[in-house]
Amino acid sequence: MDHQKSNSRRHFLQSLAGAGGATMAASLLPSALQASSPLLKPANPLAGHIFTATPYLQQPTPDSMVVMFITNLPAYSWVEFGETTTLGQKAQSVTNGLVDAYNRVNRIRLGKLKPGTKYYYRVISKEITGFEPYKLTYGDTLESDLLSFSTPLEKGGAMRCLILNDIHDRPQSIPHLLQVNGAEGYDFVFFNGDVFDYQTGEQQIVDHMLQPCISSFASEKPFMYVRGNHETRGKYSRDLHQYFSNPQGNQFYTFTWGSVHFTVLDTGEDKTDDTPVYAGIVDFDAYRREQEQWLQEVMQSRAFKKARFKVVLMHIPPFYSGDWHGTMHCRELFNPVFNRNRIDMCISGHTHTYGVHPPVKDQHDYPIIIGGGPKEGQRTLIRLQADDSNLRLTMLDDSGKEVGNYLVAK
Repeated sequence: MDHQKSNSRRHFLQSLAGAGGATMAASLLPSALQASSPLLKPANPLAGHIFTATPYLQQPTPDSMVVMFITNLPAYSWVEFGETTTLGQKAQSVTNGLVDAYNRVNRIRLGKLKPGTKYYYRVISKEITGFEPYKLTYGDTLESDLLSFSTPLEKGGAMRCLILNDIHDRPQSIPHLLQVNGAEGYDFVFFNGDVFDYQTGEQQIVDHMLQPCISSFASEKPFMYVRGNHETRGKYSRDLHQYFSNPQGNQFYTFTWGSVHFTVLDTGEDKTDDTPVYAGIVDFDAYRREQEQWLQEVMQSRAFKKARFKVVLMHIPPFYSGDWHGTMHCRELFNPVFNRNRIDMCISGHTHTYGVHPPVKDQHDYPIIIGGGPKEGQRTLIRLQADDSNLRLTMLDDSGKEVGNYLVAK
């Protein structure tokens, strides 16, 4: 392409973006440029059509479940599911009338499920080797193992979850801490930030989080996740959200399980926005202020007020984390809302020093529990269990020894 034509096309695309047409401009890019997207570019084309990550479960509700999986080549994929091993139902993702296809990272919602019911499922993916306007050509077909999951009850019932934090790119810690749980039952796993040191690319996400989760539990029990300050760093940090499916589609969100209402906050970076290493491309102060306004609305909601127990999950705790900017800003914005609305517990990480901190008058009227760090001997597994009468937290170290507990009785 000659220099004059190149400039003209660049000016045309910039004009579209400036007029609010950034999405339109992206759709007009040549397919060769669209294929350079890290989410679409083949991960390892020489390997043929394979699963980069087999199915893992996300965003559970009493009547739905999200199934995610990754293929290394662009494909058309779907989920077959049912209440028996014969399956019989099919789910696929559709956007504006178009079935999602020629993609690698798959997020498929199974809807109209029955609460408290076991379902069987498998995923199928057909490689797309040619995608012309009037001709689509398929290649190899992949099929996962037959798997299963159970939906939560619609109302009441026990809630049992496991909480991990500050793994810091030590993938072996995930199966190890799950084994520490032993035979104790649980419904889902929550990752409370800093699973990674920083974001470099898809393979890191697969190798250091998804695969350890899948091999341990995630094809049959869901997990949820919130960023820590380390997940805001690195060239791939802006694509990280593509690999998870949070309630409300946000990095901060709410969900209810049994008698517990969970509020999940994304606490952002721990240093000021103008810290030189951030190079002027972060704005976490405004992001936290946005969450403060949202938090006030959440805690006035019917779902929050009617819940038997109210738990906040956030990576940076509002106390016991020094006086760096992130801690102090979280304390300034969130702590008054927590106190005013009488939350039952705040669970955090970040400090790499585990501890159970009871309420302190005129500071925080709720207990703050902080999980441990990434190194052997510092790692922790938090068990959180609730019924209609009690909310019970137990913290185990990586040898299985109990190192903290807290009980809220109603």
